[in-house]
Amino acid sequence: MTVILAIEVLLMKRILVVDDDRTLRENLARELVSHGYEVHLAENGRDAVERVRNLEFSAVFLDVNMPVMNGIEALQEIKTISPETFCLMLTAYSDVKDAVTAIKYGAFDYLEKPIEIERLISLMAKAEAAESLVSDLQMSSPTIQFSEGREIVGSSAGIRKVFDVICKLAKVDTSVLIRGESGTGKELVARALHFNSQRKNGPFLAVNCAAIPEGLIESELFGHEKGAFTGADKKKIGKFQMAQGGTLFLDEIGDISPAVQVKLLRALQERVVMPVGSATETSIDCRIISATHRSLEDMIKTEKFRADLFYRLNILPIHLPALRERREDLRHLVEFIIKRFNKLHGRQIKGLNSRAFELVSQYSWPGNIRELENAIERAFILEPSEIISEDSLPEHIGGVTETIGDERKGATTEPDFEFEPLKEGSSSVLNFPELKEQFEREFIMKALRAYGGRINRTADATKMTKVTLLRKLERYGIDPKEYHH
Repeated sequence: MTVILAIEVLLMKRILVVDDDRTLRENLARELVSHGYEVHLAENGRDAVERVRNLEFSAVFLDVNMPVMNGIEALQEIKTISPETFCLMLTAYSDVKDAVTAIKYGAFDYLEKPIEIERLISLMAKAEAAESLVSDLQMSSPTIQFSEGREIVGSSAGIRKVFDVICKLAKVDTSVLIRGESGTGKELVARALHFNSQRKNGPFLAVNCAAIPEGLIESELFGHEKGAFTGADKKKIGKFQMAQGGTLFLDEIGDISPAVQVKLLRALQERVVMPVGSATETSIDCRIISATHRSLEDMIKTEKFRADLFYRLNILPIHLPALRERREDLRHLVEFIIKRFNKLHGRQIKGLNSRAFELVSQYSWPGNIRELENAIERAFILEPSEIISEDSLPEHIGGVTETIGDERKGATTEPDFEFEPLKEGSSSVLNFPELKEQFEREFIMKALRAYGGRINRTADATKMTKVTLLRKLERYGIDPKEYHH
């Protein structure tokens, strides 16, 4: 009869003993209770798995030969639930095969029966020490560092899952799809994958598909021959060829046209591209990492995105949590951003006061980390002291807004959008396209008015790309110069 000890790093005081031998369960329970542990009992593997799903355990003793579900099967499920678990095998017959199998599925070590409780407690102490070390490392340096001095900051459960997937994907060369809201750090993750992979000495090229006009995206990605179209006065090498031996990051891949999707699919499947105007295919050797904030599944339903391309990209996706879903990382993120801006702006800001941090913690951050960075950089400009106060935060977060060049506290730079409600019987009530354009035009005009006609600030504030904003200005005949002040 074999027993496996699965030691979870999260909580080193609660233990689950699982064995169909009642005497063994109770004897172990008495010994462990005498050493200060809280002990729970179960008699089969299925019961153990269900208990682990509903309660955090520091250790789980699993007998291999049990009815319903054996210990090895239960171990695999427990490792799925808690990948960071340490495992110790206790065997009655020095069964090497069982020991090797258990270690293969995540066991840390094994001991022979009869169980020496002193040795077992010693191993528990080592597990606790490992837990303390992991905790200290997370608190003192909650980052993953990689090339160019960039870092991913955080120690929350959500971001640790991202780190774990990055470590796995960095070892292989498959395509990756990074999903998450705007501002969550998708390019940062792409760079982490590249600079921790075997391609780290090759180029890393990032292309924002949403920022390139539709008529030029094909040429940008695949290149073109001289004379391929009007204005093509010389041969152009595409990003796929330029990324040879490295990584090509395609951001906002949901914005590319169906025609380009076809060529992209062929590039992924056949590892060749054909430049615009050429009759010869060119071999490529680059890893493709793509990203989007859109629901590609919904786009497939409306035939705006190819299902076969989606399946090719979505082999093992990385889902980035929104900032509101990882609030425990806020303190680390704020400290990291302040340190970076101190160096950039030559300041000596020490942090936020308690009220400012309270407001930052309560805010939902729809723009995620990018919005947090913008808010803190704004505070750097306005804050006269070494401690950022709530008055230096943007008004919508809870601070008092000050317009550059305007001494009046409380003057808002945020657009105030107020539209008259539709009246029943109005001829335009059911004319959605007309109302959509009316709203969009007024929205852009009021945003330009609020930000003094400045294109970059208006684009950032309205969550539009600069290219999209310029297109809409041209479409509606709006001159941003009229709003300069």
